Amino acid sequence: MLNLVIFGAPGSGKGTQSAKLIDQYGLYHISTGELLRDHIARGTELGKVADSYISKGQLIPDELMTRILEDVLDKHAAEKNGVVFDGYPRTVPQAESLKKLLQKRGSDLHAVIGLEVPEEELIDRMIRRGQQTGRADDNPETIKNRLDVYHKQTCPLKEYYQNEGKYIPVDGHGIVDEIFDHISDGIESATGIRRRSAKH
Repeated sequence: MLNLVIFGAPGSGKGTQSAKLIDQYGLYHISTGELLRDHIARGTELGKVADSYISKGQLIPDELMTRILEDVLDKHAAEKNGVVFDGYPRTVPQAESLKKLLQKRGSDLHAVIGLEVPEEELIDRMIRRGQQTGRADDNPETIKNRLDVYHKQTCPLKEYYQNEGKYIPVDGHGIVDEIFDHISDGIESATGIRRRSAKH
C-alpha cells in the first residue's frame, strides 16, 4: 500500500506526474479538481456550490471537500495499491482531516511529492493550458487569485509535511520523464517501494 500526495502550485505539473504515478505504482488517482469540474459540468448541487468558489479562484470549504473524498475513497480506492491525492490537501486543517481519514481505514500517508516551479513559469504554463483546453479558470485574473490563495493558504503545508518527515522536494522544471525519475528516486528512498519498470 502506497498513499501519496502530489503537492505544488497551480500549473506545477501535478496532473501530468499523477498519470505516471498511477501507471508505475498501480495507484488510484483522486484529483479534487477533476471531481469538482465533473460536478460543475453535470450541474449538481455540489457543483453549483463549488463553482461559486472556483470561478473566483478560491478554495472549497474544508468540510465539503472532506465529505467528497470520504465518498470516493469508500467507493473506488479499496481494490488499488494505494492512492495519489492530486490537489488535496490544500490547507493544514485538510491535512489533519486526511490523516484521520486514512487512519480510520487502517492506513497512513507515506510521502508528499512537492513539485517546485518558479512562479513566472507557472503563469506561462496556465495561460498556455487555458488557450489549448479552454479551461475557464486559466485566465490571467483567476490565475493571479489562485496563486495568491496558494501562497497564503497552501504554502504552510510544505512546512507541516517537512515537520512530519514526509515532504520530498522535486524540481518541477524540465523534461517530464526526468522529473518523474527524481520523484521515483524520492519515493524509493522514503518508502523502499520501487516503480514497476526500470529507468531507461
